[in-house]
Formats: sequence, C-alpha cells, structure tokens
Amino acid sequence: MTTNTPHRPAQQDGTPQATVSGGPVVKLPTAFGEFIAQAWVDETTGAEHLAVSSPEPPADGSAPLVRLHSECLTGDVFGSYRCDCGEQLAYALGLIRAQGGTLLYLRGHEGRGIGLANKIKAYALQEDGFDTVEANEQLGLPVDARSYTAAALILAEMGLTSIRLLSNNPDKRHRLAKAGVHVVEMVPTEVPSRAENLRYLRTKKERMDHLLRLDLEHTGLRAIGEPD
Repeated sequence: MTTNTPHRPAQQDGTPQATVSGGPVVKLPTAFGEFIAQAWVDETTGAEHLAVSSPEPPADGSAPLVRLHSECLTGDVFGSYRCDCGEQLAYALGLIRAQGGTLLYLRGHEGRGIGLANKIKAYALQEDGFDTVEANEQLGLPVDARSYTAAALILAEMGLTSIRLLSNNPDKRHRLAKAGVHVVEMVPTEVPSRAENLRYLRTKKERMDHLLRLDLEHTGLRAIGEPD
C-alpha cells in the first residue's frame, strides 16, 4: 500500500526529523496588491502555514523582507486593540508588496503558542491586574511556547536563507540563526500604540526585550488599567 506522507528520516535520538511539504503556488489578490501564496504543512505537528510573497524580488538586489507572523485570531480577524498584531500584519503586507519578500503566517501560534482558549483566560487575568507574562505564569503555561522550526524549514525550501527580518523581537533572529537562516538586518514593525495595548507593549519591551520605542508614552497617554 502506498502513502503520500513524506519520508522523515530519524535523528540520532530516534525521533523523526522535522519536515515540511509545500502545495501549489497560486495568485492572491488583496487590498495590498497581488501576491503569490503557497500553503505548507508541518509533517511533524500537522500545522498548516501560509507563505504570502511579493511576485517580484527586491528591485535593488537586497535581501528579501521576511515577516514571521504568529496567528492571532483576535487581532488579525477581529481587529482587537488589546495587541498590535493585526496592525503589524497590515503594515508588513504593505511593505513586502512594495519592497519584495515573504510573510509566513504561522498557524498554531495563537497567544504565543498557548492556544485561543488559554489566551482568553490570560486576558481575564490581565483584567485582574496581571501583565501578559504574569498571566501565562498564573495559568502554569510558558511565557512563549512558539516553535520556529517549521518556519526555518519553509524558508530554506523557498531558498530564503539570507533575509531582512520584519520584527521587533530579537528572539526570532536568534532562533532563525540557530536554524541556519542568516538575518542581515532587523526591520522594525512598530505601529502606533493605543491606550488599550500600551501596558501589553511596555511588558514586551521591558520583560521580553522587544525593540519598541513606544512614542505615545511621550504624549501623556495612559494605559488602560493604570492609575492616574
């Protein structure tokens, strides 16, 4: 009996080596312009990811822009102001279409990898005064449970081994470097802060080392839930 499951050679410890498989490349017209899209399956976890790429490479011959965008239903679909995910997604797509590159939409990364239901539980704890790090800890969950193994494999399969990374998170650069992806430049994706997400962004800056300026702090804007 034949199977369509790709062969996965074992690693030294006997566990299967991670692999990804890509589907057909199709046109994807959007509000940001026309892209080409390709679905990828992580054959180890079953997670399905999507590569959305500009049809043309960077005109100046520079390394392509790459955004590793973690799935965020509340921000990406419903436009939640509790985070900056949806606005970062829109900003990255516009920049990639203009300058050339790829956005990898990484499924299974909801709530930094803890899942949608747990993210909502964490939101409830944040409304009781905990920050985004403390809320995960109160639930007995990792602060950041995301894996970028599949992302690095997809980039390698696409020939994107030298990139300009669209991110404010240095941890993504470090993890890609360990996987053999050379990040020649970090390109910030900071979008304007809001009262509803200012505390969240401050926590990412102060406790998770995100490269954020938070310019709105200088306008006297107060984060929701902070004392006068």
